[in-house]
Amino acid sequence: MQTTPLHDIHVGLGARMMEFAGFDMPVHYGSIIEEHHAVRKAAGMFDVSHMGEVFASGPNAEAFIQQLVTNNVTQLVDGQALYTVMCRPDGGIIDDLLVYRIREGFYMLVVNASNIATDFAWMQENNSAGAELGDFSDQMGLIAVQGPAAMEVVSRVAGFDLTGLPFYRFMRPEPGAFMDCEKIILSHTGYTGEPGLEIYCEAERAAEIWSAVAAAGESDGLRPTGLGCRDTLRLEAGYCLYGNDLTGDTNPLEAGLGWLVKLEAGDFIGRDALVKAKADGLTRRLVAFTVEGRGIPRAGCEIVGPDGTIIGNVTSGTQSPTLGIGIGMGYVRNEPEFRKPGSEIGIQVRNKVLPAVVRRPPLHK
Repeated sequence: MQTTPLHDIHVGLGARMMEFAGFDMPVHYGSIIEEHHAVRKAAGMFDVSHMGEVFASGPNAEAFIQQLVTNNVTQLVDGQALYTVMCRPDGGIIDDLLVYRIREGFYMLVVNASNIATDFAWMQENNSAGAELGDFSDQMGLIAVQGPAAMEVVSRVAGFDLTGLPFYRFMRPEPGAFMDCEKIILSHTGYTGEPGLEIYCEAERAAEIWSAVAAAGESDGLRPTGLGCRDTLRLEAGYCLYGNDLTGDTNPLEAGLGWLVKLEAGDFIGRDALVKAKADGLTRRLVAFTVEGRGIPRAGCEIVGPDGTIIGNVTSGTQSPTLGIGIGMGYVRNEPEFRKPGSEIGIQVRNKVLPAVVRRPPLHK
């Protein structure tokens, strides 16, 4: 099993560790619920060094990426990131990812930990543009500081103000300007529904940065947070998880990610299939929902209509620490009475149907 550069810190803090995507990762440091509330009210600090970082460079790097992804990479400026997906020729989602334009002809693509090898192989296979590719995942650490106090905490560590950094923008301090680091990226991105920064650094500097942020944020209520609350936070925010809500058998249109599909961006892989899917009409749609009363939905549970007919399946579910009720996401038949916010549905949990209502995310606000 692989470990991140912060593994010894997690063990020292008494984290409950478990395997995730081939890595030994912290699930929590005592209480998922308390860690969840810390992120919503103050700040939490996640080790997400298991994520993958691929760099694409050269005069054809932009053309290479644009062929791979559905969003419009040509609109990026230096210091800007975008969220997008890579699709197969049939429109199925290979992965969702972030694309960072560092400068002209130099990009970083951040992919899910479970897909690093398959994504990189796909990129190499479809590199007709001749971009220079490198998988630097093993050489980098990634710390996500998330929550209302996150920007101020990291600003104190940095010694300069980061609170005005716009969403999906990032900065690369001059070598030595941030804790004497040679290479670092501070990105206003995240997976929690709260403001925050993701700190990309050299692996050997990750532990030092973690400790500095922890010390700077102690008085604000910042605490280490594990993958357990990362999942409850992203579900409240309505963010998809690859392997659950997104798979090779789903396309971005039915997953509610049509805003990532820019047909004018060019002839990206899967474009023709998505055009056809849109013209033919979608058969299902991903929805978010809340459970009315007690009960927790889980992935794989059937979703039923008011008459008890099976109309879909739950892809993600949990108990919301913020709301105190069950919440989830799942695919339902693409009919207004099932997919529109306010629609009443049921979640089959063992021998009981839990009443639920389709909601427009985020669910916690």
